[in-house]
Amino acid sequence: QVQLVESGGGLVQAGGSLRLSCVASGGFFGIEAMGWYRQAPGKQRDLVATIRNIERANYADSVKGRFTISMDNAKNTVYLQMDSLEPEDTAVYYCNANIYITNPYISSSHWGQGTQVTVSS
Repeated sequence: QVQLVESGGGLVQAGGSLRLSCVASGGFFGIEAMGWYRQAPGKQRDLVATIRNIERANYADSVKGRFTISMDNAKNTVYLQMDSLEPEDTAVYYCNANIYITNPYISSSHWGQGTQVTVSS
């Protein structure tokens, strides 16, 4: 029913920028929160940034000051602006959303398929 589709990944040199997008589609009552996670080869999937309603964004320490998360509620879309990219940022980036689907009071977690971000030195 619900689909999350990421885009914007690619190959960039250290110090460069990328802007990721994630669009949620399908029938649902609303979105509680959206966020970005990343997973490098051989490592666990870690939180990058989340945003919930009008609350201030939450960022992992490793990306503070470099990444910016934002949401367009009308388009059910979350963005991740990534500046000053470093080789350590190389990973598959996954979109996540807590969505109210069949019940307007209970949300469930959903994931996109991921988009590859590679930063060369």
